[in-house]
Amino acid sequence: MTDNSEVIKILRSKPTLEGAGVSLKRVFGYYETPLFDPFLLLDHFGSDNPKDYMAGFPWHPHRGIETVTYMLSGEVEHGDSIGNRGIIGSGDVQWMTAGSGIIHQEMPKLYDGMMQGFQLWVNLPASHKMMEPRYRDVLSSTIPVVTLESGTKVKVISGVVNGEKGPVQDIVVDIEYLDVTVPESSEFEYLTNDGYTAFTYVFEGEGIVNNTEVSSNHLVLFEKGSEIKVTTQAKSIRFLLVSGEPVNEPIAWQGPIVMNTEEELQLAFKEYNSGIFIK
Repeated sequence: MTDNSEVIKILRSKPTLEGAGVSLKRVFGYYETPLFDPFLLLDHFGSDNPKDYMAGFPWHPHRGIETVTYMLSGEVEHGDSIGNRGIIGSGDVQWMTAGSGIIHQEMPKLYDGMMQGFQLWVNLPASHKMMEPRYRDVLSSTIPVVTLESGTKVKVISGVVNGEKGPVQDIVVDIEYLDVTVPESSEFEYLTNDGYTAFTYVFEGEGIVNNTEVSSNHLVLFEKGSEIKVTTQAKSIRFLLVSGEPVNEPIAWQGPIVMNTEEELQLAFKEYNSGIFIK
């Protein structure tokens, strides 16, 4: 495979506060949305200090999006307005489709060590913004890990690598979500789908991504349908590799609700304030 794709943008995650006072790193969000369609936001949370995360994310609404929570280490207890309850543990994934509306909370539990993970927001097309909400809790034990000839390990959350399918299927917007670890002095090559938005987010180590030196806490956004090549030297590198089919629709976004028009957005908040948000 030849390296003929171009890097569109490199971003460094920025410290921010969310929820009831959780310290995290915002990788991209509202202002970068046009570049990342169908993705809206990526947050990277991680700390060994409980004061940074124990306040959590108390009850709040969502409509018109999916949230994908991937825990590297630690536990988050969740509950929602339609009766779902559970714990997302180390290595687990929760794929929540808010659809027509859901009110939920996500509360980290005290953890002895580095509590770390990610939350990705995915836009829903107009045809599915008012679909019935659903949760999919995916245990780490069900997520395949593919070992390539180079020694690279790929955890396949959604998508297909070397014939191994991720457990998250039957999703609205076609998405690949991979956790990739390339050992030192190695190489990893991957071809994303033509026309798809694709990015890598490095959270451990360093390497060269399509001829660009990249270290931890940096995102690389590629041209659509990219050939991605990652090489390492003295250090290994671990990163998320995410790609998805653009929705290509107008966005009206305020807080936790993302619709297509301002009228739909204001209706959502009116319904929430009137107690008729849940369908």
